[in-house]
Amino acid sequence: MLYGRRIELKKSLTDPERTPLIELRGVTKAFGDNVVLRDIDLTIGTGEAIVVAGISGSGKSTMLRCINGLETIDGGSLTVGGRRVDVTGKELASLRADIGMVFQQFNLFPHMTVERNITLAPMKVKGVDEKAAKQRAKELLERVGIPEKASAYPADLSGGQQQRVAIARALAMDPQLMLFDEPTSALDPEMIREVLDVMRDLANSGMTMVVVTHEMGFAREVCDRIVFLDGGEIVEEGPPEEFFTAARSARAREFVDKIIHH
Repeated sequence: MLYGRRIELKKSLTDPERTPLIELRGVTKAFGDNVVLRDIDLTIGTGEAIVVAGISGSGKSTMLRCINGLETIDGGSLTVGGRRVDVTGKELASLRADIGMVFQQFNLFPHMTVERNITLAPMKVKGVDEKAAKQRAKELLERVGIPEKASAYPADLSGGQQQRVAIARALAMDPQLMLFDEPTSALDPEMIREVLDVMRDLANSGMTMVVVTHEMGFAREVCDRIVFLDGGEIVEEGPPEEFFTAARSARAREFVDKIIHH
């Protein structure tokens, strides 16, 4: 698959106009004796689209869940927009309201219409009035290409449509950051493109995105940087073309070779 190049060249992290949005410093995370993240140092700038790659079990999804506060870190520091993630209660709820997350499974409420799935959180969490929430839902459904599905229920939708609703639901909170955890891995091949197209448009609009995916065509054509994890460590990071054509680490070269000859 080939995807459109970014509409405009993003500012580099060294550009003083680009503000770091996510900062991980010496982050570690273990489940019992299993160390899943080892001394992770990573800075992601506002407006960057990052793909986190690696084999299953390398720590990719755990990293996302730590950024979102779904998992607590065991060491180091992690901030989003200058706010520490290792907080609780109202502080954590406030932080997570600014972070949209799209999961492998769509996690829609099956007993609610598409419109209600999208309007619920803005109304309950941010106090948006119903009229404004419905107008925003309409705009977002148009943005993801399914405006006619507002009154449908999740069971009436294809997997690709459900995932696009999940993206619209996350965007309804006006997040400063979007996290995607294998958003296409539960989809049939013909549905993958429609979801990746929505994600491409988000990246082109300047949304800060961290994406865990095996869709390396998307990674190569859309993202600003690829971060490659192996054994819970960052062993390679850089622009897509550099990663795919001149990876420095043996593990990254092996990963790329398997993709090319798959």
